[in-house]
Amino acid sequence: MRRPTQIECLYLDFDGFFASVEQTARPELRGLPVGVVPFANAERSCVIACSREAKLLGVKNVMPIHEAKAICPGIVLVPQSPDLYRRAHNALLSEISAVLPIDAVKSIDELTCRVEPSHRSDPQQLGRRIKDRIAAGVGPTITCSIGFAANRQLAKMSCKAGKRSEGHYGDGNNVWHPDAMPAPLLSLSLEDIPGVGARMMKRLADAGIATMAALLATQPKHLRALWGNVNGERLWYALHGYQVHAPPSSRGMYGHGRVLPPDHREPAQARVASRLLLVKAARRMRRDGWNAGRLSLWLSLYGKDWAHDVRLPAVHDDQAVLSALGALWKLTALSRSSRIVQVGVTLSDLTRANERQLDILLNDDVPRRKWETTTAAIDGLNRKYGRTLVSVGPWVSQPDGYAGGKISYTRIPRAEDFW
Repeated sequence: MRRPTQIECLYLDFDGFFASVEQTARPELRGLPVGVVPFANAERSCVIACSREAKLLGVKNVMPIHEAKAICPGIVLVPQSPDLYRRAHNALLSEISAVLPIDAVKSIDELTCRVEPSHRSDPQQLGRRIKDRIAAGVGPTITCSIGFAANRQLAKMSCKAGKRSEGHYGDGNNVWHPDAMPAPLLSLSLEDIPGVGARMMKRLADAGIATMAALLATQPKHLRALWGNVNGERLWYALHGYQVHAPPSSRGMYGHGRVLPPDHREPAQARVASRLLLVKAARRMRRDGWNAGRLSLWLSLYGKDWAHDVRLPAVHDDQAVLSALGALWKLTALSRSSRIVQVGVTLSDLTRANERQLDILLNDDVPRRKWETTTAAIDGLNRKYGRTLVSVGPWVSQPDGYAGGKISYTRIPRAEDFW
């Protein structure tokens, strides 16, 4: 395993990304504390993202709206615009890649780059070039924090440390040179390590590891035992400056969830939303060449949750998954007075679509091929016209128009996810 002696990795994290994009698109919001909320009039929801100005006043992401208003009475709440954030993301990638190649996009607001030898002597100057390019090409309200280090793990921690330092938030440009390590780490707490949550903190504390110095002094095999897998050992080597390459992750499921607006929480409305979410999940699955062997439906109601799943014969067409969804809804036994806060669908037990194994007890090959051909034709028409022109059954658009286009930490939607 190689231990670099120079800076080889850059990690970039945009500051208050959703809110800063809103400020770029709407000049009247610039300089104001802005909070992005799930939908208009979402008084009982939370602030899903906030601007630099709001964070400096104490507002945090995923903070209840009433708490955010108590801390910052002047906060301006705006409903989220996922497609706007997707387009801004693509524009920013274009500007950054004009300065240096992007190694990996980690999320809609985080990415990493390999620092080429020609840039290693002056990483601060490289960071300024990236920031200047973003300001000139996209807008000065979108700022980013950048961390430099020997590997990706340390670069991400350097970025996070530089984002909040010297009494300010964001626009950091922090360098951890291998020669200076591990001194910058020793001032951090264990919770500053990405991926170390409350449960792992307790496990480490029970093992007598309460500080970064104690963690660094622990043997790698001991961390492997504490983690229960090889990730603990990988972390030890990464914190000690080695280049560690984790194995690529594999796809396990396709799904969508949605918090329903207060006036769309009746069972009939939730069922309509679940149909739309499922069709969009199935589109993504087909696009990537997978079949599903299981469909799950989950509902969050006031005071309780409901979830159930059903097996599928390795399918990907809309007729098959929608028929299974209808069967699941019959199992819910909800009254008309029930109120559903959140609905979600998941397609799992994935197998490659070009490797489908027929069920010897289910003679469905002929109708299955017919529906797969029909679904392929529907997908082709919708792609041609750039909207949902044809669908199996009713297609009812949802309030705010972004159902199925939700931005998660690991997924960046494509344009067709908003059709």
